Amino acid sequence: MEESIAKIENLSHRYSKDWAIRHINFEIKNKGILGLLGSNGAGKSTTMNILCGVINQTEGDAYIDGINVRENPVEAKKLIGFLPQKAPLHLELTVDEYLTHCAHMRSIPNKEIKNALTVAKTKCGISHFSKRVLKNLSGGYQQRVGLAQAIIHNPKLVVLDEPTNGLDPNQILEVRKLIKHIAEDRAVILSTHILSEVQATCDTIVMVEHGKVVFKDSMYAFNNYIKPNTLMVYMENPPDAETFLAIPGIVNVDFVKKNSIRLTFNTGSEITKSIIKLSIDKGWDMTEIHLEKSSLDAIFAQLSKKTDAST
Repeated sequence: MEESIAKIENLSHRYSKDWAIRHINFEIKNKGILGLLGSNGAGKSTTMNILCGVINQTEGDAYIDGINVRENPVEAKKLIGFLPQKAPLHLELTVDEYLTHCAHMRSIPNKEIKNALTVAKTKCGISHFSKRVLKNLSGGYQQRVGLAQAIIHNPKLVVLDEPTNGLDPNQILEVRKLIKHIAEDRAVILSTHILSEVQATCDTIVMVEHGKVVFKDSMYAFNNYIKPNTLMVYMENPPDAETFLAIPGIVNVDFVKKNSIRLTFNTGSEITKSIIKLSIDKGWDMTEIHLEKSSLDAIFAQLSKKTDAST
């Protein structure tokens, strides 16, 4: 069984009288990417700030490699790399100057700094910009420098807060690829409110809403949380909507195109067999039929209880 590098136990925190998070529990494995998903204000930042030792929790514990973050913050922080939503860059410095500054802040011995910079820059694909002033880099490459400072000390856990926020589509793809590369030999926790970001990047997911964990499992389990309730059928000679609605279990008919129909149903898998049989008997000439996966938006809506799952 794969060991965990970080653990959060019964974590709760309140600001004044209001609880920001309540009874949060999850573990982060030694390798791979865990997505911390939730809408704005759900409690993601509070959870990350406690895990990184930025604030002390009201109740519960957070551990990094067995070290209690509250009791031994300095030792715990040595094992963490952190990239906040806005990278803490000094834009007047060159890449090498900035990363050297970060290396000193991380107490890397002077004789090891050159190698630490080389490893981090190579990992993040910025070696060719070593002498470039940060303000002259694109947003995507500034984010790469931010990632480099997060791994300069070779941490066991890297915490990323909305790492693709504000980037264009091409830059997003590049940063996603880079994050996956970083996660090959360490654990990464990625916090975001964007469902597609988690789907494209993460192996496991913890979803928080209104300060509580509402889901934690693999990305596969999350994508399949809601059973499909729509069928796409393709027919050369389809009947009208009323004929479809007369089939037991069919509750809605949507003609996407003349020969492409989305059927919403409320029964089990037998509905597929019924449609296939009717198509043969009635000469509807069906060429294809398949179940549609539930969208991540529908799953998010059900888990957060913000909208009815049927809508």
